[in-house]
Amino acid sequence: MNFQRVVIKVGSALVAPQGSGCSGQHLLSIARFITQCHETGKEVILVSSGSVAAGRQLIQHGSPNPSIPAKQAMAAVGQMKMMANWQRFFDVPCSQLLITHGDLKDRNRYINIRNTLRILLENKIIPVVNENDTVATEELKVGDNDNLAAMVAMVSEADCLLILSDIDGVYDQDPRNNPDAKKITEIAAITPEIYAMAGGSKNHISTGGMKTKIQAAEKAIENGITTYIVDGANPNVFERLANNENPGTRFKPQASVTKAKKHWLKHTLKSSGQLVLDIGASNAVVKKGASLLASGIIDVVGQFNVGESVEMRCQQSGQIIAKGISQYSSRDLAKIKGKQSDKIDGILGFCPSKVIIHRDDLVLMRANKQEVS
Repeated sequence: MNFQRVVIKVGSALVAPQGSGCSGQHLLSIARFITQCHETGKEVILVSSGSVAAGRQLIQHGSPNPSIPAKQAMAAVGQMKMMANWQRFFDVPCSQLLITHGDLKDRNRYINIRNTLRILLENKIIPVVNENDTVATEELKVGDNDNLAAMVAMVSEADCLLILSDIDGVYDQDPRNNPDAKKITEIAAITPEIYAMAGGSKNHISTGGMKTKIQAAEKAIENGITTYIVDGANPNVFERLANNENPGTRFKPQASVTKAKKHWLKHTLKSSGQLVLDIGASNAVVKKGASLLASGIIDVVGQFNVGESVEMRCQQSGQIIAKGISQYSSRDLAKIKGKQSDKIDGILGFCPSKVIIHRDDLVLMRANKQEVS
C-alpha cells in the first residue's frame, strides 16, 4: 500500500444496499482493510454516506421522493445508526465529524477541522466524516460525498483517496448497457473526453454518479493526491490494494502532496504579515524542521487573520527564512508573543493550538538548512 494517509469514501449503496437501514454486507471487508492499514502504520479517514438511507424507515414521509425537511430528519436519526454500524467493526474508537461547505470556506473553521483530524489520527482514532445534512442550506452544501471526500483529503493532507463505488472504475461506455465497454485503468489527465464518459447515477439513494467521482478525482490529483475509483462491494479489491495492485481506475497525481503544498505555500499564497523570530526559534525552524512556538516570536508585523499566510524573519540576520499558515490572528499574537505555550489559554482565554505555525503548514525560503546565526 503506497500511501501513508488515506481518505476512504464509502457510498450509500455500500452502507445501505437495500435502500434503507444499515447493513454489514459490504462494510465488513472494508473494515478489515482499514484494520490492516492500521496494523501497517497507515492512517485512515472515512467519509461515509448513508445517514438518510439509514433513517429512511423511521421517518414517515409517504412518498418515494421525500421532502427536504423529511430527508433532514432521516439524516438526523440515521447518522446515529450509521455511526453505531461503523463502530461495531472496530476495536479502536470512531469519531464523528459533520461538516458543510461553509465550514471548509471559513478560515477559522477550516483550521479547526484540520487540527481536529490531526489530533484524532495521532491518537489512533478513526474519523468518520459526513456532510451535516440536517443544517446545511443549499448554498452551504457540498452536495455529494465524492467531492466532500476530496476536500477532506486536501484538509487532512492525505496522499491517497479511495472512492468506493458500486462500479469498478471509469469505462469508455456505460458497462451496464454495453457489454463491449472497456475499463480505463490509468488516467493521467482529466479531459472533457473523460467527463463525457460519465453518466448519471443509477442508484436512487445516491447523490452522485461517475461525474462527481471524476470531479473529486480532479480536485485531489491537482493537490498531489493519488485517487482510485474501485468496486467497494468486491472483497478482492482490498486484497489487490494491499498488494499495491490497481483493481479499478487510478488517477495519477500531478505532483507529490508535499511538493504541491510547498509550491502553493511558497509561490501562490500571498503573505499578509510577518513574524520576527529570535535566533533559537529561527534555527529550530530551519535546521530541525520544528513548528513555530509563541515563545520564539519577538515581534508581529502587519494585520492578518487565522489561516492567513505570514513570513518568518530572523531578527539577527534580517532574512526571510520561512513562510507558513498562522493558527492565530495578528491581534492575538501581539498578546502571546514571547510567552510559553502553556500560558496561552490564561492570556487569551482559549488555546486552539499550542503551536503558532505547524511544521506541516510551513515552507523554508532558503535553499539549504544552514545556521541562520
